[in-house]
Amino acid sequence: MSTPARPSPAAAPAKTAARAPLVFDRGHSEDLMTFLAASPSPYHAVATAAERLEKAGFRQVEETEAWDGSTGGKYVLRGGAIVAWYVPESATPHTPFRIVGAHTDSPNLRVKPRPDSGAHGWRQVAVEIYGGPLLNSWLDRDLGLAGRLSLRDGSTRLVNIDRALLRVPQLAIHMDRGVVADGLKLDKQKHMQPIWGLGDDVTDGDLIRYVAEEEGLAPGDVTGWDLMTHPVEAPSFLGRDRDLIAGPRMDNLLSVHACTAALAAVSTADDAGSLPYIPVLAAFDHEENGSQSDTGADGPLLGSVLERSVFSRGGSYEDRARAFAGTVCLSSDTGHAVHPNYAERHDPTHHPRANGGPILKVNVNNRYATDGAGRAVFAAACEKAGVPFQSFVSNNSMPCGTTIGPITAARHGIKTVDIGVAILSMHSVRELCGADDPHMLANALVAFLEG
Repeated sequence: MSTPARPSPAAAPAKTAARAPLVFDRGHSEDLMTFLAASPSPYHAVATAAERLEKAGFRQVEETEAWDGSTGGKYVLRGGAIVAWYVPESATPHTPFRIVGAHTDSPNLRVKPRPDSGAHGWRQVAVEIYGGPLLNSWLDRDLGLAGRLSLRDGSTRLVNIDRALLRVPQLAIHMDRGVVADGLKLDKQKHMQPIWGLGDDVTDGDLIRYVAEEEGLAPGDVTGWDLMTHPVEAPSFLGRDRDLIAGPRMDNLLSVHACTAALAAVSTADDAGSLPYIPVLAAFDHEENGSQSDTGADGPLLGSVLERSVFSRGGSYEDRARAFAGTVCLSSDTGHAVHPNYAERHDPTHHPRANGGPILKVNVNNRYATDGAGRAVFAAACEKAGVPFQSFVSNNSMPCGTTIGPITAARHGIKTVDIGVAILSMHSVRELCGADDPHMLANALVAFLEG
């Protein structure tokens, strides 16, 4: 949400005064919680982002159709990924892009092809572990079921059973005394299968039949599914001063939300037609398991969209090369805030704090794509937006994670900078961030996209 004089672009894409900075405030963080609750799967996340972009004047284009060179906002949806871009009136075929990137997926429990199972009078759902979740955080949580159904007629249907449907029960301490001394040890196959009812008869098709009926479909209409569990507890402010946010899937829907809001804001400004760059949102699926898919950052989606945008405006391969050479991407993904109980796990001179501003992620072994020139780009955006930023590097004795930034840089030859928001409990079913960091990130992204 913007300041009272500047309504939120997600809610009302009103025009703004020429070149005046769009400033998001704590209302943006409240809107983040709405976005999280509406996006229990990557498919819901991109649908929610698309809906907000539509309100800002964007229109969907199909990959199977010819594209024209018209100006304005456009987007492509493919599975759990979205690429959106705004072509200003000032654009030439070789105009560079300014890209804000993120990923839509989060670690969770996903339904197997034959989901119906059970034993000893309990009905269970067979699930597979997606990504690297903190398994213990999924125990004794009330879980819903969401995702998409593929139908016999070739269409797909989003589904969200957002109530307490499943639960992974933990073993009582009376039967596992060793957990006190040795810690909790979970077998992914044996211990993570949720229950969803009682009964001795397990019948193939029961779960999908139930989901189909919830959607008003005949069981025979459903020929495929991509379903996953999610916690039904709503996101909320936390703390004495409500200066924290607790919620699911902040890694990395926090970034998807900020990127969407920033693109909508920039494209609805009065001076949007004279932007020096083409602002782009690229939100990919499958980052949590390596990004190697047709909707992942290591797939062809982003490159295809950018090239077609150049060629549809009458550009040549030379124009494409010139545009890519001048392009910069801010890859936004959550990072680690300093943990008060485990501060020794962090680099001793880099302790990102909640509400300290977005983080610049650096790793000289290219687990992050940031270099000195990229740092300068991000520093300039933060200075223009009037927000502080922090630096993050891993402790030398600890392995460093990675994200879509290095993949984007290597695959497309695009200057890429890895940034994000510092959080606690990453990959938990419920993560924690400062309540001001999301809108500070969005402010920086607006400044970056404006150029």
